[in-house]
Amino acid sequence: MQIYLPIAEVSVNAFILLGLGGIVGLLSGLFGVGGGFLITPLLFFIGIPPGIAVATGANQVVASSISGVLAQFKRKAVDVPMGLVLQAGGLMGSGIGIWIFNRLTAIGQIDVAVQLSYVVFLGSVGLLMLQESVRAMHKSRRGAPPKVKRHQHGWVQKLPFKMKFRASGLYISVIPPVLIGMGIGILGAIMGVGGGFIMVPAMIYLLGMPTKVVIGTSLFQVITVSAFTTLMHAITNQSVDIVLALLLILGGVIGAQIGAQLGGRLKAEQLRILLALLVVAVALKLALDLLIEPRELFSVFAGSN
Repeated sequence: MQIYLPIAEVSVNAFILLGLGGIVGLLSGLFGVGGGFLITPLLFFIGIPPGIAVATGANQVVASSISGVLAQFKRKAVDVPMGLVLQAGGLMGSGIGIWIFNRLTAIGQIDVAVQLSYVVFLGSVGLLMLQESVRAMHKSRRGAPPKVKRHQHGWVQKLPFKMKFRASGLYISVIPPVLIGMGIGILGAIMGVGGGFIMVPAMIYLLGMPTKVVIGTSLFQVITVSAFTTLMHAITNQSVDIVLALLLILGGVIGAQIGAQLGGRLKAEQLRILLALLVVAVALKLALDLLIEPRELFSVFAGSN
């Protein structure tokens, strides 16, 4: 069933969009990521302009994250104070990212910039995650469960403005979480991602948070920052396609609930290696799209002066 998207100005099969939303929602529930790292490139692949894909993808991330975080709250697996600190940094970073996005749009380089950002960040993070996941799986098979090293980052312990995070069992400075949140906010505005694919490893390995609260806290942070990013894109660029967003949201909410149920049945090592493989696969596809010569070398964009 073909449906016309008024802002993107293209016709797309509605069932394909529902399916994409469902896949991203499934990832949200499984891995604690908003899913923007996957939904935005997938929208590129089916012909949605990058600027529209980024802004609308961020909107879908909000819905799938809300659905996922509700399931995590039921398990009492959300560190709310840590989430609020991450949100504070994320909102500041999102404002900076929107400004950068607008500047790139003004000079006509936003499409290439977004795709290159995905290749660099997804490729780097995916390879690092894959390496760590394979190592952890080997240790698990030898009967030595992998342990996350916590409270061993001396430089973090020496920073001022410390705060106690009871759910995570931490007493650390708020500066690292704020900086992490700020970086995620910048990426979210430029790439249309929730940032969970970077935030989850950062929370585990930099902040020393226990895995059991990382997924829920990540989703909790993603909601506010992605909602703010979507609002700013809508106000400054008018690039949020409501029809596209509604179809993605519908699929995403259903998928997130299924993912949350499946996530409780898989081992942590298995979840991490699956996420790493997905990240690497998306990065490779985007890199090929940039390197392979397109069928049509030129395109015409009709805009109002």
